[in-house]
Amino acid sequence: MDFANTPSFFRQGPRPLVRLISCATLSVALLVADSRYGLMEPAREALSVVLYPLQWAVNAPVSGVRDLSSFFTTQSELQQENAKLRTAALSNAAQLGRLATVERELTELKALAQIASSRTDVAAQAEVLYTGRDAFTYKLIIDRGANAGLKGGMPVLDGHGLLGQITRVQPLTAEVTLVVDKNQMVPVMIERTGQRAILYGYGGGVELRYMPIHADIKEGDRLVTSGIDSVFPPGVPVAQVGKVDRNAGAAFARVACIPYAGVQSSRYVLVVSEKSMPPAPAPAQPVAPLDAKAAKAAAKAAKKGEGKDAKTKSTAKAATPASGPR
Repeated sequence: MDFANTPSFFRQGPRPLVRLISCATLSVALLVADSRYGLMEPAREALSVVLYPLQWAVNAPVSGVRDLSSFFTTQSELQQENAKLRTAALSNAAQLGRLATVERELTELKALAQIASSRTDVAAQAEVLYTGRDAFTYKLIIDRGANAGLKGGMPVLDGHGLLGQITRVQPLTAEVTLVVDKNQMVPVMIERTGQRAILYGYGGGVELRYMPIHADIKEGDRLVTSGIDSVFPPGVPVAQVGKVDRNAGAAFARVACIPYAGVQSSRYVLVVSEKSMPPAPAPAQPVAPLDAKAAKAAAKAAKKGEGKDAKTKSTAKAATPASGPR
């Protein structure tokens, strides 16, 4: 059988060399046309839209694995970062608390220094060590005692006003009874009117008692020490009138007050000397009793003196010329 002369089932077309030259020429022409006139840009855009699902399907497994690895890595990093941030936040909070405490103490010390520079009766500056152990009393223990020359009865101030009074002195410490204690009383004066009163502590607060119901006192009045006693110096701020309750059926007004001093917050205090009072006059010396002979002699001398005075008066009367019409 002659295969060479047998007609082919498919048409062969041009030779391979011709096809190569044609394809190369077409490629060069398309390149030149695309670079010069951008003829292939719409074709590329359409082709990218058509091929995008295929590209996504091919890249999906790789992207999924990469995203999953990144998720777990990010979660671990976030947990570590959160732990570091929490530790830093706790450290910053503690440091901020210390700074706030130091700032408050510095403010108290500045206020005490200003008060100490304006007074001449400051005995000592002390720091509060702890509060009293009795829950029903309001007392503080300070770090100054007999070694600093403190004595019982000395007033104690802070940067705002009268804090209390020293009631017990130890060699190295002293006990301060606060103005809010139920056994503490302070003679005060209403600064606006000058009216005197007694401020009583009642265990946690202070109040004015036995004030007449029509007394000139109102909310916001400032109470200062009156200085009429021998303990508290005059003019020290003690409390502010908070509420005045005038009940028509009561004999006295009820006056609740707010202490100026930080009875629960003061850290540093000033102890001042007691108010100096003028010396009391010497008592009159009793007259020594006379014996019986001395008493008779004194009575006889008194009678003799009276007789001489009467005789002198009669002589002077006789020597006086009688006055009459001439």
